[in-house]
This record gives sequence, C-alpha cells and structure tokens, in this order.
Amino acid sequence: MMIPAIRLLDDAFIFSRIPRRPVHSHKGTFGTALCLCGSRIYQGAALMAAEGALRSGAGIVQLASVQSILSACVIRLPECTLLPLTETPQGTISAENIPLLSQYLPQRKAVLMGCGLTISPDTEQLVHQLIPLCNGTVVLDADGLNVCQGGQLPHPATGELIVTPHPGEMASLTGKTIAKIQENRVDAALQFSKQNQCITVLKGHQTVIAAPDGQVFENPTGNSGLSKGGSGDVLAGMITGMAAAGLSALDAAICGVYLHGLAADVCAQHRSQTAMLPHEILQDLGTILSQHGL
Repeated sequence: MMIPAIRLLDDAFIFSRIPRRPVHSHKGTFGTALCLCGSRIYQGAALMAAEGALRSGAGIVQLASVQSILSACVIRLPECTLLPLTETPQGTISAENIPLLSQYLPQRKAVLMGCGLTISPDTEQLVHQLIPLCNGTVVLDADGLNVCQGGQLPHPATGELIVTPHPGEMASLTGKTIAKIQENRVDAALQFSKQNQCITVLKGHQTVIAAPDGQVFENPTGNSGLSKGGSGDVLAGMITGMAAAGLSALDAAICGVYLHGLAADVCAQHRSQTAMLPHEILQDLGTILSQHGL
C-alpha cells in the first residue's frame, strides 16, 4: 500500500485560501448557512454551532430548531434568522418537519446537521431524507453521524459532504475499534473518504483531514483545552460558515480545523487550558482574522 503524502497545515497555506471580503459586497455575497441542530437538553450545541458559522464569514445563518433554543438565540445571537420547528414530546426535532425543511434546504449554500439533535428515529429520518435534497456543502456532525452507523451516508444532490467524527464515532461508522482507528489515523480517514466519497475530518490530537482524491492534511494547532463538550459544535459551525462564504468544501474543512485550533491556542494563553470554554475561542478567532486583514 502506498503511503500518502501528508501536508502539514501552516499559516501561509491557510491564509492564502481565505479571500478578502470585497468592498462592494452584501450579505448575499457570502451565502446562507442553515443549521439544523439542537434539542431541549442540548440547547448550547445549537447556539455554539450557529455562532461558529456567524463568526466564520457566512452572510446569513438560519437556525432551524425547537422553540426553546430559538428563544435563547434571540437574546444571544440576534443576527440569526430563525426557523421554528415542531418538536417531539421529548423535546427533539420531529420528522414532521421534513416537508417544511424541504422548502429551504435546496437553496442553502451550506447546511449543518447533527449538533445536539440526539439519537432517535426522528433524527434518522431527518438526516437520511433531507441531505439528498441539498445542493450545497453539507457538514454532518455528532448525532447526524450517530444515526449513520455502518457507514451508510446520505449525500447531497449536488455539492459535497463533510463528516466530522471523533474516534468513537469513526469506530461506529466503520465497525473498527477505537484503538484500531487511533493506530493509523491517516489511513482510517483516507480510506473512509475514498469509500464514501466525502471529506473526512477525523478529530483529535493533530486532526486529520482527508479527501476522496487522496489529499491528506494534518493539523498542528489546538490543545487539550478543547477536550470539553461543545468544542466540536464550534468547529462544525465554523466549517459550515466558511463553506457558505464561498470556500470549497475541502478548503472550508482545512481552514476551519486550523483556525479552530489556533484560536484555542490563543485562548489558552490568557484563560488557561483548564479554564477556557469552547465558545470563548470565537472571540480569539476574531483577533486572529483581524491580524491577517480579514
């Protein structure tokens, strides 16, 4: 088996891929991202994902979720547009919303599904019936992946699929043990990408990003302060926002991963790895982007 060439990400490589915002631009220039996220018990996941998308360049972010989350969003993220959805008795997004969501998804430049949805038959129906209707980049994260065990991944009609598993989720998707995944993370990500024709972001220390054409990237940024619930939601939102703003699916994935880790490194310098919180890194992301004229 040939050993793939691995590109180690760095500042020069990343910032050459993020375009400057044109002077005569407007919100439509940078696309609309729809985040189908959250449930009554995982409200923070939806809010962090939406904020990640907002702070990463999307012109409009539409949060589609249950009412309790949307009520909190009005206060914390008034920039979001809202799509109220019917919820199940358990406070999760009901599959009854499929006809409504079908009216919106085909027009969205980027779609995020998964953060905080919970594992349920409704979530499974939402993921498998709605993704094939999408015409933009789809980011599938967390419970969106957990209802695809065995690696049966739906794909958008047009556009590309990005999956963002941690090692446990990758183990469920592939049927391999976590130890086997961790033994050769590059091979695990690359083979999954080729077999499923998707971009794979295998999270963890030195996150690996693999594309179905054989390109592989390794990320040097980030620290153990990211080892907290919510970090993945922020990352998924960032990747989605960058895809909405016009980056290719692969560039959105590698830039999102690198900047997520870099902002976490800056955050740890003044908050410590122990005390830093996932949503706080988005404040440091702004500092980094400003320093590079973005």
